[in-house]
Amino acid sequence: MKYKGVCIAVKDVNLSKAFYQELFGFKVYQDYGINVSFGEISLQQEFDWLIDKPKESVLNKSHNMELYFEEDAFDEFIEKLEKRSDITCLDEGVKEAPWGQRSIKFYDPDGHIIEVGENMKAVINRFLCIGMTMEQVSKHMDVSISDLEKLLCDN
Repeated sequence: MKYKGVCIAVKDVNLSKAFYQELFGFKVYQDYGINVSFGEISLQQEFDWLIDKPKESVLNKSHNMELYFEEDAFDEFIEKLEKRSDITCLDEGVKEAPWGQRSIKFYDPDGHIIEVGENMKAVINRFLCIGMTMEQVSKHMDVSISDLEKLLCDN
């Protein structure tokens, strides 16, 4: 068995397609009108028809799942996000987790939660750049030095 991605319900496939292309740089893999695939994520207009359930059963802002991304250039992404007028954040904006990773949560046009976190390699490098040793980073992030080294080697 092979995992092929996620399909999310959207009200306006063209609006959502533009949102994901503009904000995340997604490239369309397949476009069937009411279904658009970017590869790992697909958008489905008329989701009720696809799953053969009543239209009113398709929920908005269910708060029971999120699409999660990590960004290498987190600060630049936040600048890009702040220039958009169609973004509603879940919280007050960027938050920093106890282990040091910064992230932001917001809704897409259909109320799906999106979280964009700072790439973990970037978190480690940010700490090292401010003068922390690997031992200090390990303690702060509660991650072994060997795991930190693996993260630093990831592409």
